Amino acid sequence: MPKQSPDSLTIRRPDDWHLHLRDGAMMAAVTPHTAAHFERAIVMPNLVPPVVTGAQAAAYRDRIMAHVPEGSNFRPLMTCYLTEDTDPEDIAKAHADGIITAVKLYPAGATTNSASGVSDFDKVRPVLEKMAEIGLPLCVHGEVTDPSIDIFDREAVFIDKVLKPIRKKTPDLRVIMEHVTTENAVDYVRDSRSNLAATITTHHLIINRNHILAGGIKPHYYCLPVAKREKHRIALVQAAISGDKRFFLGTDSAPHTDENKLLPCGCAGCFTAINTMSCLAEVFDAAGAMSKLENFTSLAGPRYYNLPPNEATMTLTKGDPVTYPATVDTGDGPVTVFDPGFPLHWRVQ
Repeated sequence: MPKQSPDSLTIRRPDDWHLHLRDGAMMAAVTPHTAAHFERAIVMPNLVPPVVTGAQAAAYRDRIMAHVPEGSNFRPLMTCYLTEDTDPEDIAKAHADGIITAVKLYPAGATTNSASGVSDFDKVRPVLEKMAEIGLPLCVHGEVTDPSIDIFDREAVFIDKVLKPIRKKTPDLRVIMEHVTTENAVDYVRDSRSNLAATITTHHLIINRNHILAGGIKPHYYCLPVAKREKHRIALVQAAISGDKRFFLGTDSAPHTDENKLLPCGCAGCFTAINTMSCLAEVFDAAGAMSKLENFTSLAGPRYYNLPPNEATMTLTKGDPVTYPATVDTGDGPVTVFDPGFPLHWRVQ
């Protein structure tokens, strides 16, 4: 159990089960912010070109580790990007060698750098069957990309049209629905008996679609999957604070330079790595559920991935508002830090 007083909470050090670190100068700038608060993170493979083989995942891991601050215990957990040409044996070997922890499914065109994703799911059936055999989880970006489907309905349609058939044909496959955004997804996970979990982001616990669109377009709140109605945000909060072991933190912290966010066709993503723990503590405190924060950030994820929880601890204290920088400078340009829109009284000690 976490050690708690009215204005202090000590928990096992958290993990981030969905993270973008990019590459090059951007990676060099943002990696230390994740390493400051998180012990492990599932790193997304949607680089250009994508990380599609075990060898590429190992090389990417080495590039990340070169930017982890000295003395940090942070460990990136690597993934491979599933394509219609993925070799099942290469994936199995990378898993056996401890190089990858999961495989990532992007429907083609669903989000940033997803052009190499899957269009014909029958073509990846051998990979999914091999993954089920060896216990390698599949991380899923759960949206359809049919232009006839409203963007606010794409997650719900994905569950019915794509995910249910995948899980029916390969029932032993362990699946994580990443960055769920709807009541539909929460209910689907809750109603599933086995082999299904979901990550919830920091920003989807805080914003709804009004934050993006009401009173003028707010590009720094634009993300994919896009934030939905308030009833869906409430459903996500209830799932996060429930203590249900199937829901855990995946920030989907996704840095883009301001130049790329503010284009006429701007990039999707919120950069939350730097202030996630303060944001989450505020959400859980407001819900009277601080005792459940450790499960969401530090216990449920390792349990689903069959990993031990971290031995190190983190203490958060409540007091005067803590401030974070508005932007983080990178060699590619400034990146705006997610603004929750309310004061943050909990700080990481």
